Amino acid sequence: MPLPVFDPAHYPDQLAAKAAAFAARFAPLGVADVAIHASAPLHYRMRAEFRIWHDGDALDYAMFDPENPRQPITLDTFPPAAAAICALMPRLRDRLRGDETLRRSLFQVDFLTTLSGEMLVTLIYHRRLGDDWEAAARQLAEELGIRLIGRSKGQKIVLDRDWLLEEFELNGRQLRYQQTEGSFTQPNAGVNRQMLAWACTQAAGFGGNLVELYCGNGNFTFALAPLFERVLATEVSKSSVHAARYGLEANGIANVSLVRMSSEEFSAALAGRESFQRLQEIDLDAFRHATLFVDPPRSGLDATTLELARGFDRILYISCNQDTLFDNATALHDTHRIAAAAVFDQFPYTHHLECGLALVRR
Repeated sequence: MPLPVFDPAHYPDQLAAKAAAFAARFAPLGVADVAIHASAPLHYRMRAEFRIWHDGDALDYAMFDPENPRQPITLDTFPPAAAAICALMPRLRDRLRGDETLRRSLFQVDFLTTLSGEMLVTLIYHRRLGDDWEAAARQLAEELGIRLIGRSKGQKIVLDRDWLLEEFELNGRQLRYQQTEGSFTQPNAGVNRQMLAWACTQAAGFGGNLVELYCGNGNFTFALAPLFERVLATEVSKSSVHAARYGLEANGIANVSLVRMSSEEFSAALAGRESFQRLQEIDLDAFRHATLFVDPPRSGLDATTLELARGFDRILYISCNQDTLFDNATALHDTHRIAAAAVFDQFPYTHHLECGLALVRR
């Protein structure tokens, strides 16, 4: 498909069409009312990645149309990107153009920013970086007021630190998150706050305990934790677990047990098929009839985790892929009904749609 056209005038109709298609698809599962959460029509992406196109003395950001992958589309700015990224793009490009040490063999530039105003830029090269690059990069970072990382094959040079501190208000609380370069973070911060608020609204009044699979850096964990007595959160990524531990301390959250393990391992432990040293200090019986929260990868829940989900009275399910969400919700239809549904437009002007379901035992 070609690159999307970012025209705010068309955005409401595009979102309405996506939401209507979701509602029609899930109607056979009992979905009758879908809450629609819109994005800002421009400047919504907190992450952006661009190839660098060299043509003589020129150096430009570039993207490629999948229908014509050999022809670069050079950019001065990128309307979906956060305003801070758009403001930095020409300043960084012009600075790179004039510095041979920084521009030579530069292949890609990645931007990561936050609602709290921090900026991290990663410069990716086709050559090994030496002391001359680091000296030039430190000067660049100081001039532009950014954090900077240099990467090449088998090499990562971090100037200062490789993560940002995100901070925003939600339901009267100030939440803090560590967002690490190269690890997953929600790309649309405004819509993410709407997702967190929706999940908290659904969970309000549940009480008891919460099991969360795929907790990442604690995005939903920190928002949901005050609504439950105890939370058991699992995540397999080392960097995400490290970030989540940082966030638990930064937010003063004491009722969360965080365990590094896969959903398959946890399913086996809760079913009594396997035992793990990592769970030795945790009373698993207290979580057998808890609320389950899942925000899985695009592949959705595997068969083992689906079987685990059947044992929970309430399931909150956030999905980035409505195909696998539909398959999983269909598989659970005999044991759970859908009590609430929502769509969250993380990626305007595309066919992608983040979805949320609240399921309760029949």
